[in-house]
Amino acid sequence: MKQSRLMSLVEAVTNVAVGYGLAVVTQIIVFPWFGLEAELGEHMAIGMAFVAVSLARSYLLRRLFALI
Repeated sequence: MKQSRLMSLVEAVTNVAVGYGLAVVTQIIVFPWFGLEAELGEHMAIGMAFVAVSLARSYLLRRLFALI
């Protein structure tokens, strides 16, 4: 069954939201292991940077594989 455009959008938004939440929670847990301290707002900003990189990577890989 082919995925509709709406469901593709829902999947992409869900993937980004889950990835962002996971990034922030992971940072909160892992940073102290390395002696790094950050406020929640800083964790959220760092998480956004990683989400942006992840989105760009995902998009570029999808486009690359579409060419193959």
